[in-house]
Amino acid sequence: MGIREDIEGGVQQKITDPLIRESKAVATDERSDTALTSTGQPWMVYLGTVVAVCGSYEFGACAGYSSPVQDEIIEDLNLSLAEYSLFGSILTFGAMIGAVTSGPIADFIGRKGAMRTSSAFCIAGWLAIYFSEGTWPLDIGRLATGYGMGVFSYVVPVFIAEIAPKELRGRLTTLNQFMIVTAVSVSFIIGTVISWRALALTGLIPCAILLFGLFFIPESPRWLARKGRENDFVSALKKFRGKDADISEEAEEIQDYITTLDRLPKPRLLELFQSRYLRSVTIGIGLMVCQQFGGINGVCFYVSRIFELAGFSSSIGSIIYAVLQIVVTGIGAALIDKTGRKPLLLVSGSGLVAGCIITAMAFYFKVHDVFLDTVPALAVTGILVYIASFSVGMGAIPWVIMSEIFPINIKGQAGSLATLTNWFGAWLCSYSFNFLMSWSSYGTFVLYAAINALAVLFIVVVVPETKGKSLEQLQAAINN
Repeated sequence: MGIREDIEGGVQQKITDPLIRESKAVATDERSDTALTSTGQPWMVYLGTVVAVCGSYEFGACAGYSSPVQDEIIEDLNLSLAEYSLFGSILTFGAMIGAVTSGPIADFIGRKGAMRTSSAFCIAGWLAIYFSEGTWPLDIGRLATGYGMGVFSYVVPVFIAEIAPKELRGRLTTLNQFMIVTAVSVSFIIGTVISWRALALTGLIPCAILLFGLFFIPESPRWLARKGRENDFVSALKKFRGKDADISEEAEEIQDYITTLDRLPKPRLLELFQSRYLRSVTIGIGLMVCQQFGGINGVCFYVSRIFELAGFSSSIGSIIYAVLQIVVTGIGAALIDKTGRKPLLLVSGSGLVAGCIITAMAFYFKVHDVFLDTVPALAVTGILVYIASFSVGMGAIPWVIMSEIFPINIKGQAGSLATLTNWFGAWLCSYSFNFLMSWSSYGTFVLYAAINALAVLFIVVVVPETKGKSLEQLQAAINN
């Protein structure tokens, strides 16, 4: 019993070593910021991020494909509405499979290997869609792109978080969501002017750029350190920090933390809920629940229908919606490392509650035939407040925090579980939305308002601020 306590005590001391240096790191943040400004920020980090977010753009291209081409595909291939509905929804099932396997793949063959695998599935899927003459190749292609999308949704934010210095990590990781919403909007716009087969070929472009770009960027230093490839680890970290940067302290902190984790047994899936890891798993999965169950995919997939029901032009409303989403996501990316993650999440969650209440009021007035002149304006205002609030925080930050909080020995399993939760929530929300609206249009948004209010409470009580700390400091503090 004494030997076991000594071992656990040694491991515990090692886990808290980064925390001993935390005060020193915080005290030097200002000096570090000055150094970054005076010597120039490492260009390889930016190149690596640009290459990785091509996967995010591919994610958005997959998600945005089905909406603008629905009528054309149904007519050309003589599909029933049920057959097209299967084609649209099977993407989410592919993404769930991708989510389950994304962590193990990224742990086994590396972050770059996972991005190559995802690109291969997306390329095969787009080609199957392009050459389709019936339902089977169409559905198989959609399933393949969904699988690639599910892997990208995990590995892109994880890779960016692992290569970025702490001063830039938040805003660079947020570019993941920015590129997703940009791609969805671009797909919606160009899909109205080119054929559905041509639009499928445009999905090959980000994959080609990604595969080409991966030849010029190093693998994640933290993954290399975890695999014991010390020379490659030092070389990659040096490339990401710049040739004149002193990487000794960061390299030591990463190695110390991984050495500590190597002493611990690799947990099985159920063991993720042990007290050691419970807080990080609760935060990661909880934020995904908050993101998806607050109604975003119902609103996103059926926004045109919502505007029509409220008596507002669906085309004008959808364009405003798409542009606003891109602009506000960009604002959130610019603010995240200045204001911090938690304040933006709280602002975002509060705005989601307000947007849902305003939209609920609009449909309540319509159902009860009162203040009918105000219904279109209220509905549009509510939906735009909703999407602006989601875009500024709740859209991107759960992915940022998920990429930050899991120790590297559980990152694959825990990240896959969080990503699977996200995709299950996306499917459930999009599937149930029309049923809820048939039950009660205003009741649907009251329900979403209540869920978003609970999300705000969860953020206040459970979610920590992760701004300005190294991944090792965060993980030691949360999982201690």
